Amino acid sequence: MNELLDKAQSALRERLRPDAYTIGINDGPAAGQSIPHVHIHLIPRFKGDRVNPRGGVRWVLPDKADYWSGR
Repeated sequence: MNELLDKAQSALRERLRPDAYTIGINDGPAAGQSIPHVHIHLIPRFKGDRVNPRGGVRWVLPDKADYWSGR
């Protein structure tokens, strides 16, 4: 999976030239995993894309974070 992550980062670097990446894995329901399979979140980040970029993977895009409640 690390090899695939490196390849994906390389492709994103060429196309989007991000300043950084948010990378995360949710392992288990207590960590927010909702479907039992392995995957890695790779989110290209840009300076200024969020006022405060701290937080979990889902909260990188706050309008997408609460996808389960129908709000």
